[in-house]
Amino acid sequence: MSDRVAVTSRVVAVFGAAGHTGRFVVAELLRRGIRPIAIARSADALAAANFREPEVLCRPATVDDEGSLLQALAGAGAVINCAGPFLDTADALAAAAVKLRIHYLDVSAEQPSVTTTLEKFDKPAREAGIAVIPGTGFYGGLADLLVTAVLGDWISADTIDILIGLDSWHPTRGTRVTGERNKATRMVVADGSLTPLPLPSAQKHWNFGAALGEQLVSEMPFSEIVLISRHVKTSELHTYLSTAALTDIRDKTTPAPQAVDSTGRSAQRFVVDVIARREGATRRIIARGQDIYAFTAPLVCEVVERLVRQQFSQAGAHAPGEILNAREVLTVLHPDHLEFEIAAS
Repeated sequence: MSDRVAVTSRVVAVFGAAGHTGRFVVAELLRRGIRPIAIARSADALAAANFREPEVLCRPATVDDEGSLLQALAGAGAVINCAGPFLDTADALAAAAVKLRIHYLDVSAEQPSVTTTLEKFDKPAREAGIAVIPGTGFYGGLADLLVTAVLGDWISADTIDILIGLDSWHPTRGTRVTGERNKATRMVVADGSLTPLPLPSAQKHWNFGAALGEQLVSEMPFSEIVLISRHVKTSELHTYLSTAALTDIRDKTTPAPQAVDSTGRSAQRFVVDVIARREGATRRIIARGQDIYAFTAPLVCEVVERLVRQQFSQAGAHAPGEILNAREVLTVLHPDHLEFEIAAS
């Protein structure tokens, strides 16, 4: 295992590399000195992405052709799946990663895909000596790491609220396709157990500070509920999202993100506010940044770099906060990609 990783640790495959988030991930790997294998559904899609060769290896593959996947992943130490809907891609990519004994990560916000990946691939990943970490994106992994960091020495919490403030949400094509595909009932933690989200969704006003001000938020759980509930004991776990962002994404005329700087980031601002309560005490962590799609790249690349460098030894399927030093990961992302602060009362 160690010899194999030593040979391939500076090569990471990106499935869905020609997509919006995939391009950010390829660029971030290059910035870190890691050689990407850009994988897309066709040679035409790769050509349109205009990746720099030979710095980026370009290989076409599809999830319905295992042979093409195995060939495309050859030589990599890990694969990052950026191609949603993950209900349609995660199973095939994770299975190929297990067969090749390379780490698997994805950036899924979809609760059903993350649940299935964790349950189905835990034992095979342990036997292969690799890590499988789904949901390592803005929706999912960020909140999982924030919750883990703010809990600190608390082994449990009475309640955890995650409040996500966005000044806008201009969805990518992938986000729209995923929304159409994923019609599963959303889950929350209530009375200590995963349970369907009550409808209509609860709403309340929340002040996100100077960055976004006061906003109306609606309960809207993503894959973080599945990830956090896997390793954190709490009676209540709920996620709220700006209703203005929900209005944007539900409007079919809302345009895709537009770049405003040389990195390709949009002007979108986000704030994630996490409140944990236990026996009358409160702990809070607030994270702020720009462009949820662009932010996903340094987050997932930081995690994958730790995997291929073997900075931990836990094989199997995990939430990121379950096996990583959450505060350390967040600190590395500060200040270039994320601002955060922790308070207690």
